Amino acid sequence: MAYVRTVKTASGATAVQIVHSNQGGKRDIEHIGSAPNGVQLTALKAAAAKRLTGGQAQLDLGADLIAQDGTPAVPLPITATRVAHLWEALCRSYSVLGLPEDRIFRDLVLARIVEPTSTLDSERVLSEIGVPAVPYRTLTRRLPDYASVPTCFTRSTRSPTATSRR
Repeated sequence: MAYVRTVKTASGATAVQIVHSNQGGKRDIEHIGSAPNGVQLTALKAAAAKRLTGGQAQLDLGADLIAQDGTPAVPLPITATRVAHLWEALCRSYSVLGLPEDRIFRDLVLARIVEPTSTLDSERVLSEIGVPAVPYRTLTRRLPDYASVPTCFTRSTRSPTATSRR
């Protein structure tokens, strides 16, 4: 994710910067310039916005993207996203395979399919997908139950390759 920010410098001017951040929390800051007044600041902000888009034209939706004072208007924030089709397909595949019908276990397994991650970080993955996650403490309490082999995973005793799990 990248965004434009302004900060005050020691000399009293306003610096315009592009901040590139990733999921790991690491940030790279690219300095665009410093402006002592509002006119130059507006020009620097426009240059930073152009640099962010990489010269890619914006799709004209017919909306007025210029504020009353002549500065670029801030786009509407995205308040929620949900990967509904992917999640529904994964849930359907999970049930077709005949895996345990425990919602917490299913969510943990599917979160790790979406993004291979730790148990602790699976809560973040589920929230990014738009699925309500149970608290980490609930997962740690239930993990010993998941470690035991459920009956749907044991092999038939009639099979010549059956193994005993005791």
